[in-house]
Amino acid sequence: METTANAFLLVPSAFLCVLCALCVEKSGLVAEEQKSFPPPGPPQDEATLGVGIQRTMTLLATSTPQQRHAVRILFYGQSITEQEWWKQVSDGLRRRFPNADLQIENRAIGGHSSQILCRTAEHDLYPFYPDLLIFHVYGGNKEYEQIIANTRRRTTAEILMQKDHVTRWPPEQPDREKDKGMWWDALMNNQFLPEIAKKYGCALADIRTPWLAYLKTNNLEPKALLRDGVHLNDQGNFLLAALVQRQLVHRPELPSDSWRGLVRTYEIGKDVQWQDGSLALEFDGNRVDAIAANEATGAAAARVLLDGKKPAEFPELYALTRPSATQAGFWPAILQVSAQKPLLLEDWTARITESNDEGTQFKFDVSGSQTGPDGSGSSAENFVSNSGRTVIEKSDWRLNAVYQLTKKKVPAGFQIKWKAVPLFVDEYQPPKSDDPARESVTTLAQGLSNGKHRLELAGAVPIRAIRVYTPPVR
Repeated sequence: METTANAFLLVPSAFLCVLCALCVEKSGLVAEEQKSFPPPGPPQDEATLGVGIQRTMTLLATSTPQQRHAVRILFYGQSITEQEWWKQVSDGLRRRFPNADLQIENRAIGGHSSQILCRTAEHDLYPFYPDLLIFHVYGGNKEYEQIIANTRRRTTAEILMQKDHVTRWPPEQPDREKDKGMWWDALMNNQFLPEIAKKYGCALADIRTPWLAYLKTNNLEPKALLRDGVHLNDQGNFLLAALVQRQLVHRPELPSDSWRGLVRTYEIGKDVQWQDGSLALEFDGNRVDAIAANEATGAAAARVLLDGKKPAEFPELYALTRPSATQAGFWPAILQVSAQKPLLLEDWTARITESNDEGTQFKFDVSGSQTGPDGSGSSAENFVSNSGRTVIEKSDWRLNAVYQLTKKKVPAGFQIKWKAVPLFVDEYQPPKSDDPARESVTTLAQGLSNGKHRLELAGAVPIRAIRVYTPPVR
């Protein structure tokens, strides 16, 4: 089947997401004011619920007041993922698993199809390193797969992929020429998404089938759950939250082979020993954490070595944050900033020195708080700073895209900011903890090549365990 790199242009719902940039288990998923909405019918295939996300669900379900497991969940996608349903899912998880130490974030960006989101994911997704990624985006299948593949290569995150909700009654056999949008919807949801989920071992939430059943059961037209051509109204948010939430179930009877080895915890004194004030561990993975002992408060620090070097000497252990917003205050002004040379920990600024109103032709200076002035560039060319610590592709600027939507001009002296931040520590000092049930975790290094490494801690400190993360795709 021939596919297109311009699938975004074929999907009317994805275009409406650009416009928007302007504008269960039976416990309490439903907010009080939403109980008047009829619930969805029972799932057609209960055997699929929870498959592919059981590491996360096990951490949640086995948390107790005495042992609160840390669980990081990231919602990512575009404007549909920004809508209210994600908060309902989050609130439901907190009610169902009150003992879990949950960190939940939503970094979705309205109007960013997969062709664009694959650029911003470098700042938003991989450095966050979630335990569970809940993901929905419109756009091209190749870029969609790129995001999934990178997540499985660079993190141990389980992924709950979502099929699209229903915006129009689907024809039985969409015609590619007469109705390109519906043809692409069918191809993406019925072929590409199932293939990607199977290839990378992801969970796939079939939103479409129960959505259609809900409409028919309740004698509703698709627009009854929408506030425009694609975005959800209150009832649509309720339904999507319910359909996602019922995927998030603990099923201890399922095989654990696919996830049991992704994250390993080495207990000090059992799996690894202190010898003469030093601790060494050979491990296989791309991230290693230290978990402090309960009596760690005020302890001295230990020097950290990886493969005989300080973590700061590994260029891959630095991350760049998402660049700040455009002149209209939404969307990152630059989709992606990268580097050719090793980074320093510093703040960066790109300052527009001159520009036409539309943001199609402009010049800029770049400077770092440690590096200092680092070169000038223009919208006409890809930019590499003098130090090599800043690289910006000309196609990643969003000033004109925002002008096209808002007619808001690029002001003189407009600044875009980002930071180079560490995914490591060179010295480990056990953090203070006021809650002995919550793990005191410090990431020693994240972003290593996914392979064999040697960790050394020089200087005995109160430490309970070392935790190693091994992404499933090499």
